[in-house]
Amino acid sequence: MATASFNMQSVFAGGLSTRKINTNKLFFARNFPNLVRNYPVGVRCMAEEEPIKEDSTPSTSAAQPLPKSPSPPTPTPTKPKVSTKFRDLLAFSGPAPERINGRLAMVGFVAALAVELSKGENVFAQISDGGVSWFLGTTAILTLASLVPLFKGITVESKSDGIMTSDAELWNGRFAMLGLVALAFTEFVKGGTLV
Repeated sequence: MATASFNMQSVFAGGLSTRKINTNKLFFARNFPNLVRNYPVGVRCMAEEEPIKEDSTPSTSAAQPLPKSPSPPTPTPTKPKVSTKFRDLLAFSGPAPERINGRLAMVGFVAALAVELSKGENVFAQISDGGVSWFLGTTAILTLASLVPLFKGITVESKSDGIMTSDAELWNGRFAMLGLVALAFTEFVKGGTLV
């Protein structure tokens, strides 16, 4: 067993230097010499157990069963580190923009429908009747409330469970964005309130 291991090491140890492709046999390599590369080849054998003493009697490796080595421990999966930089959080594909816009759209859609049902005003009348200050205040509060956990490194996915998942929040926000635009467009085309 040890002899076979030594022979394997000596066979592969000779290949630690770089080898060049034989360009005489390859038509492609002969015509395009800038594509010929050196390929490093290397194999390292590390013994985990103590070396086995050789007996004076010759033996074949097939006759001896291989000793079972303990399986290597499985590495614990590490969570990817979440960036807390302002630029990364508010990047186009970052975690903040769609969530913040979706949360604002959910609040805006429900508020627009509630005011429309209670006062009978359409969305454009609501905006001109002091809706801009409400919009700016709500935007500031929801943006800060959404960014504080992200700056601490807490992901939305880590807090989702049951039916209140982060994916459900994304989809509800997307539908609320579409609903708010559809409400404003329908009222503009109709020339009055939806209800």
